[in-house]
Order: sequence, then structure tokens, then C-alpha cells
Amino acid sequence: MSRKDNANLKQCQILADFFAAGCMHAWSINLLILTSMGAKKNFVIDTNVILHDYSCLKNFQENDIYLPIVVLEELDKFKKGNEQINFNAREFVRELDAITDDNLFTKGAPLGEGLGRLFVVAGSIDSPLVRESFPERLPDHRILAVVDWLAKKKPDMKTILVTKDVNLRMKARSIGLLCEDYITDKVINVDIFEKSNEVFEGIDPALIDRIYSSKEGLDVKEFDFKDILHPNDCFILKSDRSSVLARYNPFTHAVCRVHKSKNYGIEPRNAEQSFAFEVLNDPDIKLVGLTGKAGTGKTLLALAAALSQLSDYKQILLARPIVALSNKDIGFLPGDATEKVAPYMQPLFDNLNVIKRQFSASSSEVKRLEDMQKSGQLVIEALAFIRGRSLSETYCIIDEAQNLTPHEIKTIITRAGEGTKMVFTGDIQQIDQPYLDSQSNGLVYMIDRMRDQNLFAHVNLVKGERSQLSELASTLM
Repeated sequence: MSRKDNANLKQCQILADFFAAGCMHAWSINLLILTSMGAKKNFVIDTNVILHDYSCLKNFQENDIYLPIVVLEELDKFKKGNEQINFNAREFVRELDAITDDNLFTKGAPLGEGLGRLFVVAGSIDSPLVRESFPERLPDHRILAVVDWLAKKKPDMKTILVTKDVNLRMKARSIGLLCEDYITDKVINVDIFEKSNEVFEGIDPALIDRIYSSKEGLDVKEFDFKDILHPNDCFILKSDRSSVLARYNPFTHAVCRVHKSKNYGIEPRNAEQSFAFEVLNDPDIKLVGLTGKAGTGKTLLALAAALSQLSDYKQILLARPIVALSNKDIGFLPGDATEKVAPYMQPLFDNLNVIKRQFSASSSEVKRLEDMQKSGQLVIEALAFIRGRSLSETYCIIDEAQNLTPHEIKTIITRAGEGTKMVFTGDIQQIDQPYLDSQSNGLVYMIDRMRDQNLFAHVNLVKGERSQLSELASTLM
């Protein structure tokens, strides 16, 4: 992609200074200025980029985009279905169909102001270089052939393959072809997902005493925080004799005490879980991200908090994405729709059973949970089933959100109606989608984009509480 303008100006100024000193000829300066400003490039797009972001054509600036015909053939296989990738395939084909320029297969069709041109490379392209290294006529190899053909056809321009497939990038590099990942929606700083919440030491003991005695909290200006506080940040304040769990409330601009509250039989076992309950129980916070490794209690805490606030919501909805096994859709599984998705939803039912076990089998709490399930007040279902719905006055929990793309997360959040709260939970180190990673998945993208919003809160759970064995395995293996 192009360099930033200020970097261009700086480089041009340096070159101009050289020229003024008589160090270069004018033609040399012109050539280097053009190089420093970033020459126009050709990008060949792989199918998985489109399935990840159907609007990707708008993100390559003034560079030209080449679409091998095999990519359209592959997209055709994904057009049917209810998953996000099926939706993306259909939307991209519609956008492509709207381009009626007759030059699409020859001189390229313009993509708009400030953008390059789009070319569809039809026919069978033969590349001796690719054929010698990869003789099988696989779609990936046909895409590589287009990259090699284009690089040789336009040697004065860089030709770069853009793919989210690591193996394809390795194949391209092995034969000397340029390639890169699609990084438009990648998050750079993922350190916040590896550490627990901040601990501020050296706090005046009198301030901590006042926080304990104040219901509204203390004005944030009374504290000398060196780090910038984000809305709803949770942290520990320590003095030489006491400490307190606290949160910055952006609505009142106060530092408030975090209470270790109990929700529907579930009690927090550490500071992080107390922070999680704090933001999950606050009706002013409409969007919550809970991250953490396996066994830290993300889903259990979210469900317990939702049940404790049932009087404020008409429905509690738990959903999780279905990650197909062996590239097969759930349609291959036996039974009706409910029976097909049941194995994928079992972890959510397991968390519900943990809450039930906090009470006796004949208790009113357990009976209430069973009645809620029968009446549809508590719903556990596959994420695909909520597409197109408007969720009003719903406490919505999306589990395994690290397996969603940024566009999928956006689609889900835009389903939120009045009085709805949305909670996304996930472990960014356990991603089951082949073309997502710890920087490009929708959960980290949402947290990165929403961190400065008053309606949003993020808590990272570090300490495992499932069992000593689970914690040991999660840490060492």
C-alpha cells in the first residue's frame, strides 16, 4: 500500500537537499522521488480474502486488482448457505455484477475515485515456473500461475498475491513470487490480551479509605494516573497498608469501588472475575468483551450475570458460531436442525448445568431456569439462526467470538435493538477458523475499535478457575 504523505514529503525534502548540495543529478532525484512515494502495484486476490471481507476491493487504494477466473469458480461453491462466508460470497458477486464496464476482461473496470482498476483474468494461464514446482492443476496453483504471468507481463510494476492462506503464501515465496496477508482489519497491539488488569501502587491510603466509604466514588482528577484511562477500565489501587478493586466510570468521571457481588449462585474467585461481574451488571454498559484462556469462567460469568438481571430483560440469548468439521457443513449431520446443532451447543448447556448445581434439584431457582427454557425466555442456539432478527430487550451472549470475522461481529452488533446488552466472549489463542488469527479475528477487532467508547467495557481474565489440572495444562501445554 502507499506510504503516508508526511513520510513522502520528508523523503522528498532529503533528496532535494542532496540535489542542492550538488550530490545528485536532477534525473536521479526524480527517479528516487517516484520510488520513495510508492509506485503503483498489481494485486492478485485469493478467494479467502473475499470470503473474509466482501468489500475488500475498496481497500487497495490506487493500485490495480486482478481476479483470476478460478476465484469466481470457487466463490460459486460458497453462494448457498446461511453462514457469513456464504453471505460474503453472494454480496461480492452482486457487487461484481454491478460493474457493467465492457473492459473488465481487457483494460480493466474503474473502481471509483482514488481507486485503481479491476481486471478479471479469464482463460487458462500456463506458467512453466508454477507447473514445474506444482504440477497438479489445483485452484491455488492456477492462482499462482496468474501471479507469475502478470509479474512477467508487467515487469516494471510489483505484482503481489494477497491471501489469508499461510500455505499458499509459502508456496508463492518458494518460487520467488511476492505475497502478503490481507491486513486491512488487523489489530497491531494485542498485548492487552496477555496481561491482567492494571495495578496502581503508591496510592494515598486516605483516598482508598474514601473510596470504601463513598457510594458515588471519587472524582478521577483526585488521582495522579500516569497511564491514560479508557472508559470502564478496571484496576487495583494499592497503598502501603490497603488496596481496593476499582473502576473508572466514564458517565460520572469517578473512580468507584468494585464490589465482589454474587450472581445466581456464582461467586467471583479472583479480582478479574469481580471486574467481569462489575461491567456485566452495569445497565449503562451495552457492549462487553470478555477474553481469556480456557477455564477462566468467561461464559459462566456472563450467563450468571444475565440470569441475575432477568427482570430487566425479556429474553436471554446464548449463541455460538458453528465451525464445520473437515470442511463439511452441518447439513451432513443426521437429524433435524435442532439435533444437528446440539453437539456444538453442548458447552453452553454445560455452563447452565454448573449454575443449576449451585442449588438443590427441587429449588425454585432450578425450576425457574427450566420454565425459562420451556417458555423461550432463555434460548441457546446457533449463531446463524439470529441473522436478520432484531434483538430488543435481550441479554445476548456470543460465545467463541474469536472465530468470527470483523464483519460478522459488526453484523451481530447491528442486530441490537432498544434495551439490549451484548456480551462477546472468547480466547484469541484458540481460533478454529483457518483464515483468522490473533490479530485479525472479529473479537480483537471489536475491542480495539470500541475501547474509547463509554458504552463498552473489556475485561481480560488470566487466572484459570476450572481446576488445578486445567490451569496447569492451559499454562504449560
